[in-house]
Amino acid sequence: MRTRLWLKIASGCAVTAAVLIACTISPHTRVNAQSAAPNGDSRIQIGLAAAPVPLNLTGKNPALVGLGSYYVNVVGDCNGCHSAGPPTEFVRGANPYMNQPMRVNPATYLGGGRDFGPLIPGSAHIISRNLTPDSTGLPEGGSSLADFIHTIRTGLDDDHLHPTCTGAPNAGCVPPPFDGDLLQIMPWPTLRAISDNDLRAIYEYLSAIPCAQGNYPGDSPHRCG
Repeated sequence: MRTRLWLKIASGCAVTAAVLIACTISPHTRVNAQSAAPNGDSRIQIGLAAAPVPLNLTGKNPALVGLGSYYVNVVGDCNGCHSAGPPTEFVRGANPYMNQPMRVNPATYLGGGRDFGPLIPGSAHIISRNLTPDSTGLPEGGSSLADFIHTIRTGLDDDHLHPTCTGAPNAGCVPPPFDGDLLQIMPWPTLRAISDNDLRAIYEYLSAIPCAQGNYPGDSPHRCG
């Protein structure tokens, strides 16, 4: 039953539609909708409007950023898993599940730190990672586009945070039959089917958002420079 519960959580994080929110992009980061979407792709325009934080578009493709935001904020509720959890996911007084006007908390947006607990009692807690750029400007703690695509395509955890237990389960390992080399909870088995261009768009968007400091317990205290 516990495994089915985690699968339901993962699926929800992958495909739950996010409620569109008012655009809080600062004026210097706004782009013309037609120039961003020369082929009339409404997903780009919707994505740019749905971004809940200021975007740094310097040196970036606005159309890719908009499309990436569409996947991250509209098609999937990535922040629902990659934030510190419901108590801080929204600004105080702006939780839509309490019938309040929705406003995402920019301090925790995609900064990781949500504790999903252990797969079985006594084993490692699965905590969502920080997807925001570090001081290098690259998302997910400095991951290259190739690294990002490889992770989504294979599910391999390059950080090796939770090896498979070889003895009794403990707080540092993942118990068999779960494979500690693979990301648990993260719904990569479904996400890996999307195109390279879509993954590039998601990566471009994650490169354009502000760094969030201190939500994920494994972060460097100097992550944001």
